[in-house]
Amino acid sequence: MPADKALRQGCHAYITGINNSYGYVPSTAAGIVFCVLFGLSTIVHLYQLGRSRVWWCSVFVIGGLVEIIGWAGRTWSSQCPYNTSAFVMQISTLIIAPVFVTAGIYIILGRLIGIFGHDCSILRPNLYLWIFCTCDVISLVVQALGGGMASAAVNKNGNTAPGTHIMVAGIVFQLASMSIFVVLAIDFLIRSTKRGMLRSGKQSSIPILKLLQGWSGYLVTHEQYFIGLDGVMMVIAIWIFNFIHPASFFPRSSGQDTGEWLEITPRAEPRK
Repeated sequence: MPADKALRQGCHAYITGINNSYGYVPSTAAGIVFCVLFGLSTIVHLYQLGRSRVWWCSVFVIGGLVEIIGWAGRTWSSQCPYNTSAFVMQISTLIIAPVFVTAGIYIILGRLIGIFGHDCSILRPNLYLWIFCTCDVISLVVQALGGGMASAAVNKNGNTAPGTHIMVAGIVFQLASMSIFVVLAIDFLIRSTKRGMLRSGKQSSIPILKLLQGWSGYLVTHEQYFIGLDGVMMVIAIWIFNFIHPASFFPRSSGQDTGEWLEITPRAEPRK
């Protein structure tokens, strides 16, 4: 036990025959590459935020910073594969980071509804952020609880199944809320298209499959799946909003930086 504790608290190279929390040694190159990619995107987002002063876009800056911390943790783990602090650092931040990006998407849909008309949506624009961010927070709390239980079990060489099942429940809840959001977004698109107002202009399911196999499952213990299905997807998502920044296509109301947005509605035809 003293030797095991020393491995978890110190920095030791991988020892053949002694497994770590990952089931593999994280790639140093991947950690550095993703730190650079998220770092560059975050710098650009910070510049765009300062220039546009659309302050709600700070969610993309925060999301990028949290991703950097997570991949820095994985880079740390590549040198210290048994260190518990490095493992917890990366798993906690990389679970949280996507929430900031999805919050931005919720706000964008709300702004679009404000522009194209409230009658194109089942919910009022401001409700999207409050309802679905609340669901995300609940999901994170459940996942954190399960992750804490699983981590404690790992440290004691105990059964990680109960904590894993709680984490899966949190991810399933998040997937359900995201699915509802997608349905509402599609409904808005259909309604607004029917009105002729638009004529001019998979991530949560993966953690479920990974965790249902357990912490020693194939998807969890093979880094290429994590890189492809988590890192690459998040890089694409956050860079999209660099190239198509929300401030560049949302019209502002007349001359005041109040955060109010124009609403485009059909004008009533004058009676003859």
